[in-house]
Amino acid sequence: MKKLGLLTRLIIGLTCGILIGYISREFLQTDFLVRLLATFNGIFGNFLGYAIPLIIIAFVAPGIAELGKGAGKLLGLTTLFAYTSTIIAGTFAFLVGSNILPKIINAANGHAENPEEALLKGFFAVEMPPIMGVMTALITAFVLGLGMAALSNKSLYQVTKDFQGIVEKLIQAVIIPLLPFHIAGIFANMTYGGEVARIMKIFGAVFAIVIICHILMIIMQYTIAGSVSGRNPFKALKNMIPAYFTAIGTQSSAATIPVTLRCAKKNGVSEGVADFAVPLCATIHLSGSTITLTMCSMAVMLMAGTSPTFGSIFPFVLMLGITMVAAPGVPGGAVMAALGLLQSMLGFNEAQLGLMIALYLTQDSFGTACNVTGDGAIALLTDKFAKTSAASSATTANVQTN
Repeated sequence: MKKLGLLTRLIIGLTCGILIGYISREFLQTDFLVRLLATFNGIFGNFLGYAIPLIIIAFVAPGIAELGKGAGKLLGLTTLFAYTSTIIAGTFAFLVGSNILPKIINAANGHAENPEEALLKGFFAVEMPPIMGVMTALITAFVLGLGMAALSNKSLYQVTKDFQGIVEKLIQAVIIPLLPFHIAGIFANMTYGGEVARIMKIFGAVFAIVIICHILMIIMQYTIAGSVSGRNPFKALKNMIPAYFTAIGTQSSAATIPVTLRCAKKNGVSEGVADFAVPLCATIHLSGSTITLTMCSMAVMLMAGTSPTFGSIFPFVLMLGITMVAAPGVPGGAVMAALGLLQSMLGFNEAQLGLMIALYLTQDSFGTACNVTGDGAIALLTDKFAKTSAASSATTANVQTN
């Protein structure tokens, strides 16, 4: 099963879960298999809760520290463009979702009862208390990251990078391989409770809306970048198509960097700016992932009978733009980094986190493709302002010389 792609394994797990739930309810008329899976889910969910603070510290702290190593003004400019794009993407997703999602949920027979209460419990539970709370982990990561960026001695930074490597191995070797079984348990439970048809109908609708929002966001990014840089936005978009489809295949912004660089340079971005901006944006610009996480979290909240408001979602989006910095270089890294925020800011329980993981991973390829394509637009903006700044400096120097 490890040789299969993550999306394939996820679909297999989801399908097996539905079959187990259906057979248990309609033919076996016993909940033994469902409760067995629920026992695994309880243990895995507790382990995930334990790992969340570790994930936050391991990836946010060195990610922030790395921003302190950049090229001064150019770093700040690129970071500002990337963060603004991410916030606009999340706000756009909220505006679309708040107008469309309630109608979809109502059309699918209204709100469900609390998913945590609807699911069967496991035979036993194994408590795994996290070493610190989510907000404590976030604050600790910020303090460490900013401190390491200010220090000339990089010993602590290397320690955090080694710790990041340990946590990344944990994600790749334990969490990601077990996710299909976790999803199987959740869907077996929902099927046994008679909820799966409604959930799957909503899944399909949310998936379609998210992809459309990705496309609209990319068009918006290149319309702005093209207007500012004086380039044809549609020609620039056409040049980025290889990067888009490569990202769909790799599910990794980092793995797509060579193709993104080639496409950005084809759009006329100077080599120096492209070589700096594209790798940086691969870790800090996550407009596609933000759209997906915002839209999916709103859908999960609505399914649980909670109405998401701008006051609750916008702070979540602001924090997403920071927390996902240097998210793990593995498929689904963004949702892993966001789990803590979903718990602490939106109050998600274990069942809701499981639904979020399933929703997010089914379209992770397209979210990554949106991220990567948007990186090209950020590079165009940075290049324009870098050239303007250079021209201004040259003019000032000439005036002073004369």
